[in-house]
Amino acid sequence: MRYRILGKTGLKVSEVGMGTWGLAGKPWGWEAPDEAESMRALHRFVELGGNFIDTAWVYGRVDEPNVHSAEELIGKFINESGNRDKVIIATKIPGKNRKWPAWKGVSISEVFPDDYIEEMVDSSLKSLNIETIDLMQFHVWQDDFVKEDGWKKTIQKITKAGKVRFWGISINDYQPSNCLKTLNTGLISSIQLVFNIFHQLPIARLFPYAKANNIGLIARVPLDEGGLTGKLTLETQFNDPLHSVYFSQERLKEVVPRVDALKRLLDGEARTLPELALRFILSFDEISAVIPGTRKVANVEANTSVSDGRKLSDKILEELKKRTWERNFYVDLDPAMKDSGYIES
Repeated sequence: MRYRILGKTGLKVSEVGMGTWGLAGKPWGWEAPDEAESMRALHRFVELGGNFIDTAWVYGRVDEPNVHSAEELIGKFINESGNRDKVIIATKIPGKNRKWPAWKGVSISEVFPDDYIEEMVDSSLKSLNIETIDLMQFHVWQDDFVKEDGWKKTIQKITKAGKVRFWGISINDYQPSNCLKTLNTGLISSIQLVFNIFHQLPIARLFPYAKANNIGLIARVPLDEGGLTGKLTLETQFNDPLHSVYFSQERLKEVVPRVDALKRLLDGEARTLPELALRFILSFDEISAVIPGTRKVANVEANTSVSDGRKLSDKILEELKKRTWERNFYVDLDPAMKDSGYIES
């Protein structure tokens, strides 16, 4: 495993991290995962040198006895393994209004009230069973929030109390510049963003800013919700509400031909499409870590194997640049998004 520095935090993180949306509990629309396998995956990840685990308060969280959230399962892993000093834990505070993304024109007082921020930090600390969170991220954001000062004073207070070491933002999907004013405050150390072969918009403005200002970048959705696994066909059907909309039959007619074309580009630079997708992201020095969602040992092993220092050639990077496909499939999950100012122009 190779490591990179997470911006001005100075934290040395494994360049392939572990995303945990489907790790435990009941992820949105999915059947409950096998927690024993999830625990084995966590152990294997650390055995292979992985140290960056990204989670969130909402992941897998249900109000049922004997059902862990992702945070709680990670806390159990840390407690049983004694690996707290070997892992860097990043989690997220959901908006109080429980809306993703952050809507334009909605005040931060509705999304992240000061007392709510403190309450959620304490809740995550309890779930994770740790004394300090390495990186606490706001799970939604839009740059108008910077106009108000309450959150700024609150996070500094929490940091001073030793509950959180550093703060980050998980920015709105497909809005990679909707955070630059906030970054100018100096209070935010990292940005979590959608970045993959199809979505390369962050390269234009966010990457240069991050490089100039030492901001850590964490790439999420590296496999485009599964599109870049190469496993989808025109006949693929999903039962869960996210993928059944994201990859509707009409959408598959757009996705599958583009993905099939990418498969023809492997040509010795990668053995599989997921490997190509991860190597693409790690070929950019601005990226601190990529966090593919993982809950099985086999996927942990496949993902971490990409961390060998080998970047894609300039030739294939130039070819992949031509395969950019900027679009937003998420908006159909909630029709209200179309009227929220969410779509980036």
